[in-house]
Amino acid sequence: MSGKTAPPAGRVDRELLRTAFILVLGTFMATLDATIVSVGIGTLTDEFGASVAEIQWVTTAYLLAVVAAVPASGWLADRFGGRRTWLVAVGVFLLGSVLCACAWSVTSLIVFRVVQGLGGGLLPATGQALLARIAGPGRTGRVISVVAVVPLLSPVFGPLAGGSVLAVAPWPWLFLVNLPIGGAAVLLARRHVPVVPPSTRRTAFDLRGALLLSPGLAVFVYGLTEVAHGRTLPATAGVCAGLVMLAGFTVHGLRTRGTPLVDPRLFARPPFGAAAVALLVLGASVFGTMFLLPLYFQTGRGMPAWQAGLLLAPQGLGAAAGSVLVNRTIDKVAPRTLVVTGIVLILLGTAPFTQLGHELPDTAVVAALAVRGVGMAMVGAPVMNIVYSRIEPEYLPRASGALNLLNTVGGSVGTAALAVILQDRLSARGADVPAAFGDTFWWVLGFCLFAAAGATRLPRSEDARPERAAAG
Repeated sequence: MSGKTAPPAGRVDRELLRTAFILVLGTFMATLDATIVSVGIGTLTDEFGASVAEIQWVTTAYLLAVVAAVPASGWLADRFGGRRTWLVAVGVFLLGSVLCACAWSVTSLIVFRVVQGLGGGLLPATGQALLARIAGPGRTGRVISVVAVVPLLSPVFGPLAGGSVLAVAPWPWLFLVNLPIGGAAVLLARRHVPVVPPSTRRTAFDLRGALLLSPGLAVFVYGLTEVAHGRTLPATAGVCAGLVMLAGFTVHGLRTRGTPLVDPRLFARPPFGAAAVALLVLGASVFGTMFLLPLYFQTGRGMPAWQAGLLLAPQGLGAAAGSVLVNRTIDKVAPRTLVVTGIVLILLGTAPFTQLGHELPDTAVVAALAVRGVGMAMVGAPVMNIVYSRIEPEYLPRASGALNLLNTVGGSVGTAALAVILQDRLSARGADVPAAFGDTFWWVLGFCLFAAAGATRLPRSEDARPERAAAG
């Protein structure tokens, strides 16, 4: 199967769509799990008799494990092949899910969430790189526009799915629900996903880079979460130590003669640098909003989890509609036009939330979320297409790992930063909780404006394509 030649440029056949569907199951499973458990935090607190400070690590540990795993995805795919790495990642994720369901204490649950997060962190980057390699440059844009909508849908449907599971089943099913999805993905992948051979460039694993980058990111995000919880000493220590380690990684990446885990020089080469800014800030906006809105609905308006998830669903529907639009236009419209238009729509959809202190009606919330969803779908796929279609196939795993790392870091850092801002505004506003949330959304608007500035540096058209060798 791997010996077949690619179909004509732009033609997405049934076989490729089937491959995309199989690989996206892994991404769906991993990104959904990042949010589905958040609804069960109250249940887990009661089950294990844990404090809020202890139980929040069920979510934080998973997030930090994901951040730690993403940078290694490129080297693993280069060394062992994309399909094999993806299958092993699914297996590790499912093992972690079973262990989480069998947890007997909050400590064991946190440890097992780390196992789950290590597998989940590898799935999106490995799956996207494998799909781009199978599709070839001529078809990458259209097929990526289909699969890129999944990470946008998962944060929306996660709370709704979690609330629905807990309404009919005990808490272990928050994790066991992954088993049928992962099992089907493994069986289908072994049968239908082509084997892409490992890279011919046998590079040594960048151990020094791994010891600086992944722990540095994890410690930095940990420091930000401690800021949100008002713990000054661990917050300061975490943020400072994380920044020092990340600075050390950057110096190492620039000086090393080998192949660094993530090459810092990639970000200085157009269009990668501009694409990186867009994805970084998009992650902060998407995941930050998905942190703020459910919290507002449940604490500010007293909604149950399932009702809050239902109110968020229009963003997922908008993302699905935007994905269809992008799929039909991605080969005809300049990438920069799509991305800038998408960011403008996100801005328009975010602006009403700055007025939460003025009793924003549900109809305005629904309309704003739908507009945001369309805008988000118009950013992710075109940005990834710009990068994936401009580099040699052998560099795809590392480029995919870098882009997914940025999106993950943007989401985690953005969420942590917005939590700090929200806490400050709650202290300042006192009993006026809706107004505090409205104040925080002004920062989300600022993130979007920063992304728009980066997007203006993307290529005007496909004709402005740099030489592919520049990716190396």
